[in-house]
Amino acid sequence: MIGVDLIGEIRRAYFERHLPIKEIVRTLRVSRATVRKVIRGQATEFKYERGVQPAPKLGEWVEVLTGILEQEAKLPRRERRSTQRLFEALRGRGYDGAHDSVHRFVRAWRNERARVPAQAFVPMSFAPGEAYQFDWSHETITFQGLPLTIKAAHMKLSHSRMPFVRAYFRETQELVFDAHDKAFLFCGGVCRRGIYDNMKTAVEAIFVGKARQYNRRFLQMCSHHLVEPVACTPASGWEKGQVENQVGNLRDQLFRPKPRVKSLAELNAWLEDQCIAYAKRTRHPEFKDRTIWEVFQDERASLMALRGAFDGFVEKAVRASTTCLISADRNRYSVDARAAGRMVLVRSHAERIVVLLDDEVVADHPRSFKHEQIIYDPWHYLPILVKKPGALRNGAPFKDWDLPAALAQVRAKLKSHADGDRQFVKVLGAVLDHGLAAVEAACAEALAAGATRSIPSSPA
Repeated sequence: MIGVDLIGEIRRAYFERHLPIKEIVRTLRVSRATVRKVIRGQATEFKYERGVQPAPKLGEWVEVLTGILEQEAKLPRRERRSTQRLFEALRGRGYDGAHDSVHRFVRAWRNERARVPAQAFVPMSFAPGEAYQFDWSHETITFQGLPLTIKAAHMKLSHSRMPFVRAYFRETQELVFDAHDKAFLFCGGVCRRGIYDNMKTAVEAIFVGKARQYNRRFLQMCSHHLVEPVACTPASGWEKGQVENQVGNLRDQLFRPKPRVKSLAELNAWLEDQCIAYAKRTRHPEFKDRTIWEVFQDERASLMALRGAFDGFVEKAVRASTTCLISADRNRYSVDARAAGRMVLVRSHAERIVVLLDDEVVADHPRSFKHEQIIYDPWHYLPILVKKPGALRNGAPFKDWDLPAALAQVRAKLKSHADGDRQFVKVLGAVLDHGLAAVEAACAEALAAGATRSIPSSPA
């Protein structure tokens, strides 16, 4: 392959100085074929395209790599490994070649099977603190020894590219609110605009252009944090391309191989640490002499101050059953006996279910993300139990009742009496008038005095 400088010398010698081909060959020490090729065309540069890229060290691994690619082709796109991960997998098996060979082979193999039409985009630029982008992804983890698909909320600051990822069991609106609170707390402030796709938890109707009818509660969250929501054009993911890329990049970094965790709290703490580590080791795509973390530290001064967490619940009116249960999120939760048969408001928070009767809280439970569960609080049934003490033995709410230590000891001592359950229910009934702390103290005093035959039914 001859360079453009030699092509220029040949062209000047022939067309300007009118030298014969024989003399040009002798002077410039090139072949006649080369000279004829230059003077017969108008090209000032010759390009060589290699028909076959040699990859001597990859040769014996082609069959193995092809087998891996054929297996992963059956998986959803989000679960397929990147060329870097495939290269690391081959290297673990003994491959000592270069990453470029693996990358070229994988790219060619995938392009042959799924050709994607080229698209053109306008590069975007954002000022510090101007905007963030938000999206969801579905990831697979190993949860308590079993595979589980979870929902990952992604936020990315558009200027610094600082990422944030948090895992949830669902993708409901109250979890959208919680994800924003946790992300803003993580970043130490709030951007002025939020860029979203048209997720149902935010947008109720799409009109011509950028006009949207947003969900009322979603607008309340944006108002609380002083954020202006901006929705993308339908099927135009490039309008929030930064967070779309983050989903793919961080899936490769964080969810391959699958994290093994015992709880989402453990996973989310690890994800925050990994986001910081990623930002500290990754160069910013625009400010190439600085890391994402360094640019983020400067951007924090431009963020709006935090205004506290948004009380992000979803509210629904339901009727409590005569067994003091309400339905929420395909589970049933107990409520105070005075709410039985009445209309109550059920507020679903990210981690709790709170029930109100006439603005008074009549139940507050940790939220269960399983289905068809019944979650009891035995104290909700105490007024009923006082009237029907026989229910203590077989009542479902009282199975495995985790009583305070003094009350548990009193119950154990009274079991030897023929009417022990009835006597113990009288002790419990005192809680309605005097409170649990006072009754527990009275029981502890009676136990210390050895008064096991005459347990007081009310505090001294």
